[in-house]
Amino acid sequence: MSVNPPYRADIVGSFLRPEALKAARADRAAGVIDDAALREVEDAQIRDLVQKQAANGLRLATDGEFRRSWWHFDFFGMLDGVEVVELDHGIQFQGVQTKPRGVHLGGKVGFSDTHPMLEHYRSLQSVLAETTGAQPKFSIPAPTVLDFRLEPDHIDPRVYDGRDAFVDDLIQAYRDAVAAFYDAGCRYLQFDDTAWAYLCSDEELAKARDRGIRTEGLAERYADMLGRILDGKPDDLVVTTHVCRGNFRSTWISSGGYEPVAEQLLGRVAYDGFFLEYDSDRAGGFEPLRFLPEGDQTVVLGLITSKSGELEDVDAVKNRIDEASRFAPLEQLAISPQCGFASTEEGNVLTEDEQWAKIREVVAIADDVWR
Repeated sequence: MSVNPPYRADIVGSFLRPEALKAARADRAAGVIDDAALREVEDAQIRDLVQKQAANGLRLATDGEFRRSWWHFDFFGMLDGVEVVELDHGIQFQGVQTKPRGVHLGGKVGFSDTHPMLEHYRSLQSVLAETTGAQPKFSIPAPTVLDFRLEPDHIDPRVYDGRDAFVDDLIQAYRDAVAAFYDAGCRYLQFDDTAWAYLCSDEELAKARDRGIRTEGLAERYADMLGRILDGKPDDLVVTTHVCRGNFRSTWISSGGYEPVAEQLLGRVAYDGFFLEYDSDRAGGFEPLRFLPEGDQTVVLGLITSKSGELEDVDAVKNRIDEASRFAPLEQLAISPQCGFASTEEGNVLTEDEQWAKIREVVAIADDVWR
């Protein structure tokens, strides 16, 4: 089994919010309790989650994103110069739309050492040090997500003259973020990223053009952006990415295989690991894995869906791992659920018991394949 992350049995990050946490959040919104009381509930629920991750066989642990409402907007809204604003539309998933939120650049983009998620990480690390001793993993949204979702009329012209003008500041903000998480003790950091999946979808590219975004050369733009952020990162810091096709109440956004972006993403970006969703035929075949360079980088195959509680056929999953190994070495592969279980606080449509059964299935398959 793998000694360092990504582990042969790994996870994307988020977990279903327990009822006690949902109730506390509702009470805070209604003014029944204050921030300190909510924090106490969050702390207790994260401590319980950490123990459950260990009990179900994982060698790493996340905080389940229990302190967040959204996988991305919470982080973005805590950056300097970035506001989360209400729009006249949400993000369209299959048959359902999210709350109408977006980002607005009203000042110079930056990452401050007072960003609240640094303390979220320190809290997780402290819990793990006191309990299971597992590897803490922390996820933040990739900078490419902000770039792809930012609508042209939400860039203050007094601050930035168009989309290209803020890129250097965004890159520096993420370089500062990586350094700050490292200084806080983080050694396993993940950039969650929907943008690469959208670049595989003709439909999503058309929507982006309708929003006024130039889509030509975006893969090259994003590979360059991420390369500049990762350049010079500490050798003992593992940074991975999760390429997400959309995850909201068990629905999805984009379809299309990885072929249009594989050479840029796998071949150029120096991530230590790539969590790629392969739970449905919408992801295409494994042929794009041929662009993974021989060496230490890992592709984590998201073969176990987090969108339903039905367990996969174990032999079928093992056959798919074998198929993937025809295009990338088995020693450079791993397995995980296809996505988190709750990219937003609403969560996917399955039970907590079904969620943990999925985790145990991932662990059992990895133990058997890479033992």
